[in-house]
Amino acid sequence: MDKKALVSEIFQKKSYLCVGLDTDRSKLPAHLKEEKDGIIIFNKAIIEATKEYCVSYKINTAFYEARGLKGWEEMQETLSFIPKKHFTIADAKRGDIGNTSAQYAKTFFETLDFDSITVAPYMGEDSIRPFLDYENKVTIVLGLTSNKGANDFELQKMGDQFLYEKVLHTVSKWGNEDNLMFVVGATQAHELANIRKIIPQNFLLVPGVGAQGGSLQDVTHYGKNEEIGLLINSSRGIIYADNSENFANVAGEKAKELQQEMSVLFS
Repeated sequence: MDKKALVSEIFQKKSYLCVGLDTDRSKLPAHLKEEKDGIIIFNKAIIEATKEYCVSYKINTAFYEARGLKGWEEMQETLSFIPKKHFTIADAKRGDIGNTSAQYAKTFFETLDFDSITVAPYMGEDSIRPFLDYENKVTIVLGLTSNKGANDFELQKMGDQFLYEKVLHTVSKWGNEDNLMFVVGATQAHELANIRKIIPQNFLLVPGVGAQGGSLQDVTHYGKNEEIGLLINSSRGIIYADNSENFANVAGEKAKELQQEMSVLFS
């Protein structure tokens, strides 16, 4: 899925919701914990219950990689359940020298066929270029994150600008509005007006709404552009909203609530 198709889905559904599949076997409902394919059953049910209300799914690869070969198989099978009209994100936060990044890009853009991947910009352009070289794929660069550690580097001054501002200014020149997105944490909503001055047209992937305390209203107010330009991710607040056999229905209800809030904020 390219940017044009994503924007079309956003306006058709009046939703810019991304559902995070950060699936942890220890947090599965009790009736699925002993199932051999519990994660697959859980993810498929979540996708079926939420697909009407979201435009994207984000798979946090760490939760699958930790399970070895079985986890990689679960990730690939989960990806196959996601409808083609949904934008898929490999939340892998890769970033290494060129040859290694080229293999990461091949893994997630060819072998697994994700639409996008999150990457860390610390090692510079040659660590990101292999991802940007793929046509009709999107590279999502860490910009300003929600964690406390953002104060250690991202919010430190480099001359007259913060490091995260330097990252946005610099990286935005390596690609374009179609193949570059940026991660901005929802708890950093007060910085979004400034961020939009630097990258007015790029999409922003915004985690942290809900369980982490970010405000959907604030993020939308300060961050949206004429194409909306936002993917608001909710993981725990949706997929772990209920721990009973009714978990999927409750997840669907939570996704619908967010979609309805978003539809009001469109205007």
